[in-house]
Amino acid sequence: MRFLRRSDDSPASASVDTDEAGGTQEKKPLDPRWTQGKGRPTPKRRDAESRRRGPAPPPPRTQREAARLAKANRPSKEERRAQAAERRARMDAGDDRVLMPRDRGPVKAYIRDVVDSRPHLMGLFMPLAVVVLISVLLPIPSVQQYLSLFSLVVLMVMVVEGVTLGIRVTKQARARFPNEQISGLGTGWYAFTRASQIRKLRVPKPRVRRGAQV
Repeated sequence: MRFLRRSDDSPASASVDTDEAGGTQEKKPLDPRWTQGKGRPTPKRRDAESRRRGPAPPPPRTQREAARLAKANRPSKEERRAQAAERRARMDAGDDRVLMPRDRGPVKAYIRDVVDSRPHLMGLFMPLAVVVLISVLLPIPSVQQYLSLFSLVVLMVMVVEGVTLGIRVTKQARARFPNEQISGLGTGWYAFTRASQIRKLRVPKPRVRRGAQV
């Protein structure tokens, strides 16, 4: 019967004809996340920054131009003072990044704490040098004799105190840091030089009070 036959104009037959005409060609669905390529490689960050800054200035051709360029790039006096003050403050605080190599490390910090926790007669080394200078300049022989004898006695006491301090500090440092190579001579000399300075003039500044247990 005719009404049971599929019409040639139906959508199914149209899709079949389209598939047969197109062969294996298929239409891919559009992905909203997919964007068309820009057709050129992405420039490197260094090249992009150089294009933004523009071409590099030509190098100086004469010594006068080089001196003028160095003077223009030199920081101002206020900036140098601020940098020096900041560096000084960091040194006083014991920052290892700005300290001299002889003052860096936890071992040296511990030695400084041990020395700063006790008063020492060696702290009078600089005033004693002034007394010796006065004894040399005074034209009175009797005063020179007494001052020289006093300076000699105090100096001998300082030497004995320095030796005992070096031995004690080395023993404590080796017990505190058993895995470190601690030289007795170097540790003793470092402790002696630290103790021979006036407390207010020591760098880094003392971070423990006198009488503290270290």
